[in-house]
Amino acid sequence: MSLVDPVIDALTIIRNAENSSKKECKLSHASNLLGEILKVAKENSYIESFEKHEENKKVSYNVKLSGKMNTCKGVRPRYAVRKNEYEKYEKRYLPARDVGLLVISTSQGVMTHAQAKAKGLGGRIVAYMY
Repeated sequence: MSLVDPVIDALTIIRNAENSSKKECKLSHASNLLGEILKVAKENSYIESFEKHEENKKVSYNVKLSGKMNTCKGVRPRYAVRKNEYEKYEKRYLPARDVGLLVISTSQGVMTHAQAKAKGLGGRIVAYMY
């Protein structure tokens, strides 16, 4: 299997583990962006915790699942979003208003769309989960 996008592949592993009611999963292809996405998911209680492991210059994450996530997917291509355009993408990716979150990569770091909207920042949509 070829690795096209590590973020999308990792979120697919998490989604499949959640759908099969597993308690944890291992993400072998890790990156700093994936770590930031996992931090946002933990802050919003979509996952319980995650640990970063490094062996022989190979980084992986062990993720403990909470069972509260219905789906999580990466967005490709990563659309650029202005600070006043979030509603259009909320309608496209989320099932209802105030349900779920869009993960946005901004100049001040990775955050949810609600945080970016409150700070008046634009950015790129990386993923969504609900």
